[in-house]
Amino acid sequence: MEILKLLRLHQWLKNFFVFLPIFFGTQILNKESFSLTVLTFFAFSILSSSVYCLNDIMDVEMDRLHPEKRNRPIAKGTISIPVAYTTMCVLLATSLTTLICARLYAVLIISVIYYILNILYCLKLKHFPLIDIFIVSSGFVLRILAGGYSSNIKLSNWIVLMTFLISLFLALAKRLDDTRYYKEKNIKLRKNISRYNTEFIQLSLAIIASVTIVCYIMYTVDQNVIERISNNYLYTTSIFVMLGILRFLQLTVVDMKSSSPTKIMIRDRFIQLCILCWIIQFSIILYI
Repeated sequence: MEILKLLRLHQWLKNFFVFLPIFFGTQILNKESFSLTVLTFFAFSILSSSVYCLNDIMDVEMDRLHPEKRNRPIAKGTISIPVAYTTMCVLLATSLTTLICARLYAVLIISVIYYILNILYCLKLKHFPLIDIFIVSSGFVLRILAGGYSSNIKLSNWIVLMTFLISLFLALAKRLDDTRYYKEKNIKLRKNISRYNTEFIQLSLAIIASVTIVCYIMYTVDQNVIERISNNYLYTTSIFVMLGILRFLQLTVVDMKSSSPTKIMIRDRFIQLCILCWIIQFSIILYI
C-alpha cells in the first residue's frame, strides 16, 4: 500500500493528455491508434511515477514541514530512501522497455527528454521562480506530443498552445497554496517561494485564464478547423471551458483549495460535470 502511495496513482490523471491527439484527430475509434495510445499512457504513467520517487527523495525535509505532504511514505519514514531509489529505477526501466518492445521510438525519445527535464527540475531548476512552472507546463506538452506520435497524428498549433496554457494555469494555482502557507506559517515549502506572493499569482492566474479562454474561442471559430470538422457550432463548447476555468478560479481564490489541482479534478463535481458536458458535446460535433 505504501508503495502505491509513493507512485501517486491519482497523478496518472495528468497522463490522459496523451489521448487528446486521437480525440481531436477523430481517430479515437481507430483500434490500432487507440491501443498504441493506451500503451503510451501506461508507459508515461510509470515514467512519471519514477519521477515522483526522485522528487519525494529530494524533497523529504520540505515535505515533513507540509501539513499534507508529511504523510508521503518517504517523509513519514514508511519507505526508506534506498527502496525508493530501487523503485524509481525499476519503473524507469519498465517504461522504456515497454516503448522499445512496442517500437514506439519517437515516443521513447520524448520520454527520455521528459525524464531528463524532470531530473534537472528535481535537482536544481525547481528552485528558479517562473522557470519551475514553465518546466511543469512543458511536461504536459511532451505528453500530447507523445500521444500524437504514438497515433501518427499531426498536432495543430492550437492544441499545443492550449495544453501549455491550461497546465501553466494549474501550476500557478498550486504555487498559490504554497505562498499562503509561507505567509501564515513563515515556513518555506519551496526554496523559491519568497519570489512569489498572493497578489502576483492571482494576477497571473487572471491573465492566463483570460488568454486560455480567448485562445479556445479563437480555435473554435478558426476557418480551417471549421472546414476540417465540417461543423459551424464548435464555438458552443466554449461555455463549458469558461465554466470549468472560472470554477477552478473560485476554488483557488475564494475557497483557497489549490494544493493539488489533480485532487480538485477528482473531487469537485461541478468541474467533473463541465468536463463531461464538454466531452459529450465535442464528441457529438466530431463523430456524429
